[in-house]
Amino acid sequence: MAGYGSYLKKHTEALVKDVGIEAACELTGKSKATLGRYYSDSDEHSDRFMPVDAVAALEAASSYPHVTSALAEMRGITLSYDDKRENTEGGINSDVIKLSQRFAMLMGEYNLSIEDGVISMNEAKRLLRETTAIQKVLLDMKLHLEEGK
Repeated sequence: MAGYGSYLKKHTEALVKDVGIEAACELTGKSKATLGRYYSDSDEHSDRFMPVDAVAALEAASSYPHVTSALAEMRGITLSYDDKRENTEGGINSDVIKLSQRFAMLMGEYNLSIEDGVISMNEAKRLLRETTAIQKVLLDMKLHLEEGK
């Protein structure tokens, strides 16, 4: 597990913030402090990770399966995310345009972030948001291609 702890903690934090801290407490039965320990990068909490049942409960309520996706990426596995929505908006041409726009936004964020030679934590979070948006567009593209649209 060495080297992956920080990565999992960042995705755990994204999951909790996606759902909202109050809702996360309610869904998991955990306190704010306990949830905070699951994604704390403090040395004293480096070995604490969110239990899988809590991850499942939060991911059921979130807009994206942050932790599951991170675990898959760590193993080199590609997931096909299906949140039971029909992919009827546009088609492959629309997806290519969206992908181009999102990629341009990512490159713009990267350009601003690297300007001083260092990517700060806030800049990294913005880059991560753009990367996740691109991932969602790619999943829509995949669905359109599977549907033959």
